[in-house]
Amino acid sequence: MTEPIRILMCAPDHYDVDYVINPWMEGNIHKSSRNKAVEQWSKLNFVLNDIAKVDLVQAQKGVPDMVFTANAGLVLGENAVLSRFYHPERQGEEPYFKQWFEDNGFNVFELPQDLPFEGAGDALLDREGRWLWAGYGFRSELDSHPYLAKWLDIEVLSLRLIDDRFYHLDTCFCPLSGGYLLYYPGAFDSYSNHIIEGRVPAEKRIAIAEADAINFACNSVNVGQSVVMNKASDSLKQRLADVGFKVIETPLTEFLKAGGAAKCLTLRINEPVLPDVHASTPVESRVLHMEGHLLDAGIMNRSLDLVVDNGGSFKVLNFNLGVERQSTSSAEVRVSAPDHEVMEKS
Repeated sequence: MTEPIRILMCAPDHYDVDYVINPWMEGNIHKSSRNKAVEQWSKLNFVLNDIAKVDLVQAQKGVPDMVFTANAGLVLGENAVLSRFYHPERQGEEPYFKQWFEDNGFNVFELPQDLPFEGAGDALLDREGRWLWAGYGFRSELDSHPYLAKWLDIEVLSLRLIDDRFYHLDTCFCPLSGGYLLYYPGAFDSYSNHIIEGRVPAEKRIAIAEADAINFACNSVNVGQSVVMNKASDSLKQRLADVGFKVIETPLTEFLKAGGAAKCLTLRINEPVLPDVHASTPVESRVLHMEGHLLDAGIMNRSLDLVVDNGGSFKVLNFNLGVERQSTSSAEVRVSAPDHEVMEKS
């Protein structure tokens, strides 16, 4: 008998929009109705319990975004990679999620303290189990991807997010059963769209319009042929129905005020492991030494902007500022790129 899909959720006992860490939160400080949030979360919980088994982690005071359990970590088999939150406002969630993973028998892997990675919000398994899609650009660092490949023994494909409304991969990207993909191309740079098109055949790519994207249609929970989401246009529902999926709409407007919907509120915790899938990541890193009038002449800013514009990321390892105006400065910078081709451009 096949094990039912298990999903982790956290009741919105302490949910509110207490701060601004993404564009959706702007103008919504303390404008969420707790009663309505509880009602909407309960309906989602009811829908999911009908097609899966829902586990709960205890909500905690002082961490209102803990309700978004997608960001607890990333689970594959018996292994869980704990999140390292980018914003201090969410870092208080980490020990609670770590405790839950440990109490439930997972092997917990922890990234370096200063290396942001926000769990299944930025890392989504191909629903056929063949590889891991991993996002970077806003909340998670590209340098976390080689750790994921090593610890979970899976191929990692890095996708760069470029629209801050879609700050996590799961806000604009949803792998579906049967190798289908629901996604918003406008959230990604051209290189990432090329990667997507190279892995997912055209007939299985369901690219959505901006109107559906801002209703978080991609922030969906897929269980079998069911796709649970906040809202979808009639045309999108028809496109999904044409390839065998049933859309279940359940309003989550109170959570959109904080930048989340159905997928953000859930974490799948029994992802299967395929025995013939193994670690691989094309991420390439180099340490560069820079010397000269780095700040005065704007050399450093221009160089680092060029790295980011070309799809890479960086971390300043050392910086020595010249003590006199005529003195030169020096820096060591680790530059990372999703593959060798992008590294050469950077």
